[in-house]
Amino acid sequence: MRTLTFILLSFFLVGLARAGVKIEHWVAPSGAKVYFIEARVLPILDVQIDFAAGGAFVPPGKAGLAGLTKGLLEAGAGSLDEEAIAGRLVDIGARLGGGADSDRASVSLRTLATKTERDTALELMRTVLSAPTFPQSVLEREKARSIASIREAETRPDAIAGKRFAAAIYPDHPYGVSPTVDTVNTITRDDLVEFHRRHYGARGAVVSIIGDVSRAEAEAIAQRLTEALPPGGGALLPPAVKKPQAAMVKIPHPAAQSHVHVGLPAISRGDPDYFPLLVGNYTLGGGGFVSRLMKEVREKRGYAYSVYSYVAPRKLEGPFEIGLQTKREQVDDALKVVNQVLRDYVIKGPTAKELAAAKKNMVDGLALRMDSNAKLLGYLSAIGFYGLPLSYLDDFPAKVNAVTAEQIKSAFARHVKQENLVTVVVAAD
Repeated sequence: MRTLTFILLSFFLVGLARAGVKIEHWVAPSGAKVYFIEARVLPILDVQIDFAAGGAFVPPGKAGLAGLTKGLLEAGAGSLDEEAIAGRLVDIGARLGGGADSDRASVSLRTLATKTERDTALELMRTVLSAPTFPQSVLEREKARSIASIREAETRPDAIAGKRFAAAIYPDHPYGVSPTVDTVNTITRDDLVEFHRRHYGARGAVVSIIGDVSRAEAEAIAQRLTEALPPGGGALLPPAVKKPQAAMVKIPHPAAQSHVHVGLPAISRGDPDYFPLLVGNYTLGGGGFVSRLMKEVREKRGYAYSVYSYVAPRKLEGPFEIGLQTKREQVDDALKVVNQVLRDYVIKGPTAKELAAAKKNMVDGLALRMDSNAKLLGYLSAIGFYGLPLSYLDDFPAKVNAVTAEQIKSAFARHVKQENLVTVVVAAD
């Protein structure tokens, strides 16, 4: 039976990749935006609700509030405590999840689509979303855990590098702020209640649904989950991102390996340069062993086991980053190679062979990036939250294949400027 189920699911997902994904969209009576894919192969329902409630929307001095608010939704809701919520999920074989990043907070549910289990799971999700109690005892426990985690991270070079890099490329901006012991200590239950009231509103909610339900059932589900939320009006965007001045930040640490980050704020969601940067980055450092950085830094010179680059668009300009670890005594030599490869790439772009290989790998790999409902839900929620075209997945192969070397050079020249590149090295001599 498991083998048969897997085969059926495989045929279904391959069919999606070839025939296109039909995404339906509407606005619920509550004001929530809804995105829906009907998937009848398995009796499973996946739902995710996103809110503009990430770290960028937290008041000054309260870094950590977004994660604590999301994390404590399941700590108590309505008349249920956290043990009762966990017990009900186990009883029906459902799973609540989600998380919070810079832009958004997400609450997700996976449940059987059969009526009894589905109705019970959806009612539980509705309660968790609309009536969290934020118990004081649980808040104190989770603050203590968060503080312990922060203190532990402050000893690790990788964590130090990540935080210092974010702060360096986003000076005086919420994207560059990380939780500290002091900011977490200041968070109160009233802060959680107010943040939930302001940012978990129906009119700012984006509901993504995929699974074994009809359009009519999906409409009822979306309304049921959001009608009891505070109205909200959608959060205002954080202030504009200001590009940093080029800088080298060296942080002492006893580690034998230096942790290196090079980058800057580059691009927001929906920017027309997204596909040229995405395709170009595959050749530069996003394509693993076929990328230029890997060939020049690892294969030719042995400076690092791994070196990578990525582009991560957000509501506002998200980062372009190059990262690697290398022996501290050779970090200067490794950085010279990295910077030279990047300069050459911005000027010359990819070769015809590199560009063709990048396009083929990116287009051929799309089916694998959608080989489960969970992965597809990730795309669906991003399309909804960031206001991307409903045809985004259908258009992806054509958009990738249409990118030219000249477009890549122009996009990198606009978004990856040497005068804004920041380098952070932890464990530097």
